[in-house]
Amino acid sequence: MAELAVNVDHVATLRQARGIDYPDPVAAAVAAETAGADAIVVHLRGDRRHIQERDVRLLRQIVQSRLILEMAATSEMLGIALDIMPDTVTLVPEKREELTTEGGLDLITHQDHIQDAVSTLRNAGIQVCIFIDPDLDQIKIAHKIDADMIEIHTGAFCDAETRAEARREFDRIVDAAKIGTKLKLGVNAGHGICYNTIKAFAGLHEIREFSIGHSIVSRAVLTGMDRAVRDMKKLIQDLGQAPV
Repeated sequence: MAELAVNVDHVATLRQARGIDYPDPVAAAVAAETAGADAIVVHLRGDRRHIQERDVRLLRQIVQSRLILEMAATSEMLGIALDIMPDTVTLVPEKREELTTEGGLDLITHQDHIQDAVSTLRNAGIQVCIFIDPDLDQIKIAHKIDADMIEIHTGAFCDAETRAEARREFDRIVDAAKIGTKLKLGVNAGHGICYNTIKAFAGLHEIREFSIGHSIVSRAVLTGMDRAVRDMKKLIQDLGQAPV
């Protein structure tokens, strides 16, 4: 059965909106783990718009499952990762003007730079995941530069406005998951997945982990984190029971 990694960035977004010390993403992470989250995800951005370094350091001490640190492959972030030692680093692109991550890393353009980051992290004993679009050429490069796993960017599928577009984008995800598995990469998926779109992944057993944040935090505002995580976990369990 695929696992659920809960991203608590948007708890920090709410905190930073008022410049105060609550709600605390660390407390949200504890609640998510108690409800069954298999991992906790945070994205420490260069502009510190939501998660702060303090949060990551506390999470490293408190998280009992796995701590996944999303970050850009900059010298600053590499230094922080090597100091904090998360279980996994997911390398992502980052633009100051974006509301959220808009797409996968371009490994064709930045292969040498990303390869250096992968090598640095793996030599320190940190697993490395690369967030990429469902593009076969990108996946082949991820394998070539010795990434441990990939996270397939699912945003284009989740945001599709027509059934035809959704079908086309989901077919790309399926192909990406299968080629990643064939290349012996761990295959995760994330970005834009909600309580409705998750159902489309039934039977796609190549995906080992779903990274989900905004939809869970949004539901938690109304139902509480425990219920929000348990509801998503149940949906993922149902995926595992679907026929191949």
